[in-house]
Amino acid sequence: MLKDKHILIGVTGGIAAYKIPLLVRDLKKAGADVRVVMTEAASEFVTPFTLATLSGNEVITGSFPTKRGSNVLIASTWHITLGRWADLMVIAPATANSCAKLAHGAADNAVTTLALALRCPLLISPAMDVDMWHHPSTTNNIATLREMGFIMIPPEDGELASGLIGPGRLPETALLMKAIEDTINRAGKDFKGRRLLITAGPTQERIDPVRFIGNRSSGKMGFALATAASQRGADVTLISGPVSLRTPSHVRRIDVESAGEMHRAVMKHSMKKDAIIMAAAVADFTPVAPSKRKLKKETVGGTPLTIALRKTKDILSELGTRDTGALHVGFALETENDLRNAKLKLKQKHLDMIVLNNAREEGAGFDTDTNIVTILSRSGKIERLNKMSKYDVAHEILNRVSRRLK
Repeated sequence: MLKDKHILIGVTGGIAAYKIPLLVRDLKKAGADVRVVMTEAASEFVTPFTLATLSGNEVITGSFPTKRGSNVLIASTWHITLGRWADLMVIAPATANSCAKLAHGAADNAVTTLALALRCPLLISPAMDVDMWHHPSTTNNIATLREMGFIMIPPEDGELASGLIGPGRLPETALLMKAIEDTINRAGKDFKGRRLLITAGPTQERIDPVRFIGNRSSGKMGFALATAASQRGADVTLISGPVSLRTPSHVRRIDVESAGEMHRAVMKHSMKKDAIIMAAAVADFTPVAPSKRKLKKETVGGTPLTIALRKTKDILSELGTRDTGALHVGFALETENDLRNAKLKLKQKHLDMIVLNNAREEGAGFDTDTNIVTILSRSGKIERLNKMSKYDVAHEILNRVSRRLK
């Protein structure tokens, strides 16, 4: 699987850097072409000469070129070259400081500079002491990195260099190798040349200029799909309702607010697509006559406030009646009669596939980093998947879309 693959290893300044020569050795044994980039702090724990010897390639330790000879300066845009060369980059160990820099786009050393120039998936393996791992700043930075589409290898529990026991250990080489192989396998360019339209997030239906009817959708599932599809080579257009998520790399994003705006955007961009994946939680109803002014308590008095609603346009159904030529994938979030409702939606909306989950199930539904889904196909096939990260669920969905597009 790794034969002739281009793997970048970014090493930052943590004690766990002593394990990286073993990782480089195993990657070379698997047939990979390995290049190593280090921070200056990392060279305090493992020598560049060791990693150069094991990788068979020069090791970059600084952002700026060094002189060769007394007067010759060799300059190059090495970070751009390597960023386009790589099939995968792994940062291990990723210190708390490095995670903070990556989360906020700082590029003050060779590793963080290269990370900003990447065009391939990035695996991050954090390693630090237990209190640093649990610090709110680190927790926020890790969440940010996940939102940006970076793939996280969680630290292991065990005895740390400080003598404390808890999460923070860099996983052993075998686990790192498996994560690398899994990511390379999923990041194959099977969607190269394919055009995908993906929707995500909630819609907000205005009651007045400051209030709206909405739902709890975070948009994480749709954004995970956009991230995974882009990494697999797709040309992705992402139409999103109001969310606080960052736009995935190399994805075209169109922001909308209401169900009506979502409808217009989808209809405008649905043609000449190979697949349309509707992960957005679009409102079924919208106020008939939203107020142009903020509704005051005094104007309502003691009588109940009644808001007249009308149905929104059914985007999935309309897509099913249009000859888009695309594979249509819908989502069904249910709280009861799951399979029956999903099967009915699959048929009524002329879908090729529908992804079902239950809002009452722990680890599924809105505003979680994991999901538990059942995938139903028009052929009648039903597949229930185990709980996994939304990024992994995205790849499972795309695996099935890819097979249908061949």
